[in-house]
Amino acid sequence: MIRKVTTEDLRHMKDSEGLILQGCGGDLHEWVDGINDMLTEAGVLLNGTRFKPENCMAFERDGVTCLLFPFTYDVKLQMGGLAMWRLETHGNFGGTWLSDYVPNRLGGFVKEQQKPDCPLIGENGNIFHLLGIAARTLRENGMDEQASEMMQRASTSGSYDKALCLIGEYVNITSAEDGEITQEFGGM
Repeated sequence: MIRKVTTEDLRHMKDSEGLILQGCGGDLHEWVDGINDMLTEAGVLLNGTRFKPENCMAFERDGVTCLLFPFTYDVKLQMGGLAMWRLETHGNFGGTWLSDYVPNRLGGFVKEQQKPDCPLIGENGNIFHLLGIAARTLRENGMDEQASEMMQRASTSGSYDKALCLIGEYVNITSAEDGEITQEFGGM
């Protein structure tokens, strides 16, 4: 099944790359099969690999259906050949790279939000108290989803130490007295 995504989802795919084809009307599975066949015939897909429909993504922009063929570890490509194929077929498919499409058509990739500072050192060490402070800090910084996710993960972590480390994944743990970052648990 080809996954449907939004253009906003694409803006969060900064560390990904793939081929985008524009104007893919009709049955999207037929598109995936057809492109796989064309790329195999052109010597671009290697060792019998193919783009799997479940890895491909469809999105709409300006009333046009587009398909993203993400470059994944299980698809072996002859990249020079793919670049040439993309240029040769651009008039038919409007092919472009994800890394070109997002900056030029969607305003760029979304910058990941930095972890906010959270003054926990010197506070009451009750884990529920610390989680409450961290969740409030996240919400005050517009990170409501992260606050909910942190609370859920911490409630099932099984130990004080694991819950404390989880807090450090979401916030920079600082001292209430000096406001400086004194310890970060994200790497534990």
